[in-house]
Amino acid sequence: MHCEYIPESKSGHDTSGINVKGTIHWIDASHASEAEVRLYDRLFQVEDPSSEDGDFKTFINPNSLEIIPHAKIEASLKDAKLGEHFQFIRKGYFTLDSKYSTPEKLVFNRTVTLKDNWSKEAKK
Repeated sequence: MHCEYIPESKSGHDTSGINVKGTIHWIDASHASEAEVRLYDRLFQVEDPSSEDGDFKTFINPNSLEIIPHAKIEASLKDAKLGEHFQFIRKGYFTLDSKYSTPEKLVFNRTVTLKDNWSKEAKK
């Protein structure tokens, strides 16, 4: 990996004049906690399966759930409580799973993504 640190590009205080296509956010793995993270996406591949011909089951999104079993998370999240909500940078909003999360094994579910992909699909 090749990277460059630009100190004057600090979020909210950018004076670098550089326009980047993406930004990587990271945490130090040696100080991170670990959790299972579940990324839920649309259940169907089309916006309204009832308006399509055929069996609705053919429109089920096979990627509607992605499980990341050993995700690295901020160490402070090890004290997360049920009902609290967190934004995971670039991924969406998450909350602890009320059924599967335990103090020994945290499980976070994505409740809302940051971008709506339906508008992109409609333009195709």
